[in-house]
Amino acid sequence: MNKELEELRQNYMKHEFTEGIALESPIAQFKVWFEEAAGSGNIEPNAMALATATPEGRPSVRMVLLKGFSAEHGFVFYTNYQSRKGHDLSINSSAALLFWWPELERQIRIEGNVIVAPTEISDAYFRNRPAESRLGAAASPQSQIIASREALEERFQKLQEEFPYGNIARPEHWGGYMLQPNYFEFWQGRSSRLHDRIAYTPLNDNNWLRQRLAP
Repeated sequence: MNKELEELRQNYMKHEFTEGIALESPIAQFKVWFEEAAGSGNIEPNAMALATATPEGRPSVRMVLLKGFSAEHGFVFYTNYQSRKGHDLSINSSAALLFWWPELERQIRIEGNVIVAPTEISDAYFRNRPAESRLGAAASPQSQIIASREALEERFQKLQEEFPYGNIARPEHWGGYMLQPNYFEFWQGRSSRLHDRIAYTPLNDNNWLRQRLAP
């Protein structure tokens, strides 16, 4: 088995990413790559790994879904504030995101500080979720130990009976976060493992320094 793993490899040859191609704004560059990923056949191009850590440095990572991005708000996602990631972020706001789009042989790393989204943004998003998703958010004590699958489904069923159309208010323990970026790295797979890596670090007045990193 280990020998088979050692021999697994892919030679990346689809695209290149040079300093001349890289846009001045990393948000603008992200938008270009995201739209290309969305058109590449990827079933969930907004899936991203979110890494958090405790103040002692114990890391934790999981997949979440990007639900918005802009220069003003950063990168927006929603979750249970009482989950493990919510607990981590309440005491250590530093976090990192990773997007991986194998169809394009690309990944993007983003680092920054996370803040809680304004109430009106979380309320608006929650109202637009499907009814079952709203009920599921209210029913699930995310990351907590539960007795059984049946117990979870029973909680959901009770809420479904109480709110048959899913018209439940957004729970106080559920809402949005915004990662405000201070580092981007765009990675484009290239042949011979000589990949293109362009990093963006902030200068001032919304300007960013672009630098090539060795693969």
